[in-house]
Amino acid sequence: MKIAITCNGPGETAGWLRPLLRELYALEPAADVHVCYVPDDFATGAEPEFVRANFPQAHVYDAKTYLKTIFGRSIAGLPERVDVTLYLGGDLMHAARLHRKAGGKFATYRFTRRKYARFTERAFAVDAKNAAVLIAGGLAPERVTISGNLAIDGAFAEAAAEPEPGTPDGGILFMPGSRGYEVEHMVPFFFTAALAIRREDPAMSIAFGISPFTTLAAVRSAIEAGGNPRMYSKSGRMIETPHGPALASLDGTQTFPILRNALAAAARARLTVTLPGTKVIELAAIGAPVLSCTPINLAEVVAINGPLTYLDRIPVFGRRLKQLAVTAVSRRFRFHTQPNMDADREIVRELHGTLTPGRVAREALELWGDKARLAESSQALRALYADHAGAAGRMARCLLEMQS
Repeated sequence: MKIAITCNGPGETAGWLRPLLRELYALEPAADVHVCYVPDDFATGAEPEFVRANFPQAHVYDAKTYLKTIFGRSIAGLPERVDVTLYLGGDLMHAARLHRKAGGKFATYRFTRRKYARFTERAFAVDAKNAAVLIAGGLAPERVTISGNLAIDGAFAEAAAEPEPGTPDGGILFMPGSRGYEVEHMVPFFFTAALAIRREDPAMSIAFGISPFTTLAAVRSAIEAGGNPRMYSKSGRMIETPHGPALASLDGTQTFPILRNALAAAARARLTVTLPGTKVIELAAIGAPVLSCTPINLAEVVAINGPLTYLDRIPVFGRRLKQLAVTAVSRRFRFHTQPNMDADREIVRELHGTLTPGRVAREALELWGDKARLAESSQALRALYADHAGAAGRMARCLLEMQS
């Protein structure tokens, strides 16, 4: 089978693409997979190398290479014809363009556009609600398949891994995100919150789960800079310990291990503090209680869906316009995390607006100490996505059946 897949950011790569490729290669080891990364403000740039390292048999093209197809140029290694083109992230336009170039059948995951509906052979939905949206978007019901959420299978696989030294068993794990602005500002922000927690509870076990898409050099730069003054953060150091890298206070009295497999650590922590995104769905799948933070202290640097994300590039008034737009989007939605949206109630504790590390620390300590609430949240989160297990296998089998 020859399949071309478009993808973009860290959440789509780790949460969607990775579990699908595992199942696809398990079912058909000789599958000829071509992953095209498309231009996207949510991407870190490290995604293609991550896929190459995990799936050396796959052909992976970075966004700069993919762009050649837009100008009618061929890409070395990319077949002129494939059996299936699958949208798995980024702007749907790119997947449609690649399909027109490489032929075969066209498949999408979660999203559609009316103008592409007529040539979409298969649309994969995460649930019945998503299926209804796809059908309302012009797709014939018989072309919509409810596969489930791919991120669930990815979460189970990662959480089952051997925990790293420094895993905060029964403690608190901070996951600051992987996008450039998240690393730059949220690493020192959460670091400052961790220091505040330690002042209240010196024995609290705390660690930082850093994305595999984030370099340690970026973490070092962020913690030494201390973030923007509007984030109320403190600077620190990154040090090497016998068990690996760690964040440390300037006086060296407080240290927090840096872990790479955050989900394995979250499965053993009592509470995870993070940002909205695919990671919250993955945490929900394994029943890990979460405190989700959406600070808009620096609204002008936040990436949002659609053209409004580029407002800050307009001279003179652009940054202020972006701040207003992000604030409006933040206030528009009752919930910012997908589990809460799906459940239509707060089973993930959310903090929105202008936040301080001190407030996050207080909320985290209060939640950490409420065992009954954490147990209820864990149970509700597990139940929410229990039926999605096996989504990657269902999608992989369907794709293989679509071979021309």
